Amino acid sequence: MESAATVLHADLDSFYASVEQLFDPSLSGKPIAVGGGVVLAASYEAKAFGVHSGMPGRRARELCPELVFVGGHFKDYQRLGDAAIKIVGDYTPLVERLSIDEAFADVTGCNRLFGAPEKIAATIRRRVRDELGLPISIGVARTKHLAKIASQVAKPDGLVLVEPATELSFLHALPVELMWGVGPATGARLAAVGVRTIGELAEREPGALQKLLGSALGEKLSALAWNRDPRAIVTSRRARSAGAQSALGSRPAEESVFRPALYHLADRIGSRLRAKCRFGQTVTVRVRFADLRSVTHARTLPAPVSTTTTLAEIAEDLVRAVLAKHPNERMISLLAISVSNLGTEESLQLDLPLGLADEKRSPGSKRGAARFLVDRAIDRIRDRFGWEAVGYGSVIWGGSRSVPDGFRELAEKEL
Repeated sequence: MESAATVLHADLDSFYASVEQLFDPSLSGKPIAVGGGVVLAASYEAKAFGVHSGMPGRRARELCPELVFVGGHFKDYQRLGDAAIKIVGDYTPLVERLSIDEAFADVTGCNRLFGAPEKIAATIRRRVRDELGLPISIGVARTKHLAKIASQVAKPDGLVLVEPATELSFLHALPVELMWGVGPATGARLAAVGVRTIGELAEREPGALQKLLGSALGEKLSALAWNRDPRAIVTSRRARSAGAQSALGSRPAEESVFRPALYHLADRIGSRLRAKCRFGQTVTVRVRFADLRSVTHARTLPAPVSTTTTLAEIAEDLVRAVLAKHPNERMISLLAISVSNLGTEESLQLDLPLGLADEKRSPGSKRGAARFLVDRAIDRIRDRFGWEAVGYGSVIWGGSRSVPDGFRELAEKEL
């Protein structure tokens, strides 16, 4: 006997833009975008014109001349996002928060208290609307993957229940782009071989998909196309990585552009690592070009680090390597850094002063230790006087940033 559809995926609709329309009713029904130089979020009215997050502001205005840009209320985003997730938690302790505006929940065994899963979802939606004034879409299904897809189908401001008996007919009619893990590049590869729906993907031999997309992704998508998703709700987890990204709009792939951005990202990540007494050993960068194609490059270090300058230098080396392999790419639209293989360094192995070229990057060297002490001094000043009280010159004087720090902090993964 199949289990019941008891997994909910709740997702606030166009969250940042919806908050702005809530605060200024005159914006209701109008195409709006949060941001300026870069679109951070867009309302459904703006999305209808093709405006989307990460798009340069100039291009967004070309697509939608009536587009209204607003600055953003970042503290209120956090407050309202927390309040919405708290409402979900009123009906089950099994809540897995994915981001500021979405979460999974398992309501197995809650029917005697609150009714069937569909009724619980409807109650959550009504409370979020009545208490917070925000629209939220919820998908209800037997698995996490299908619940997330159902919430996308439910948008805007809807509820979709997928019963076990109908899940494959529901799933197979949908476009592959709705699947978890299918981005623009993967979608284009699938379309090139005639796969446009999830049903068409399900009909493909798993081996052929693995050859086309790689072993891991091909195997995962083959399983998800048949709704085979054994993942349970995880209410708490220890972070495996710390990351941050910067949407640049469309900027030249030059040192004067990527170097300050990388130092700013490394500053954010390094400060978060040190605040939790964590260190990372693998540094990964992602470079997205103007055509939205992304390339990643990674390096695993001999010893774990958390110093801002070392992270920035390694990230800069990796970005240079990416650009060297793609000499025809002249513009970049996004940079991201992720630090993984995290651990806590309880003791430090000191290095002999051998005069090696990268000795300053080793935490056990004299110069590496000095870098860490400088960062800790900066951390203490910021804790007392605020983030802007002190910083690295390469960040402060590295040019204006199109994405406000408040938005970056909401988007970055927390340790």
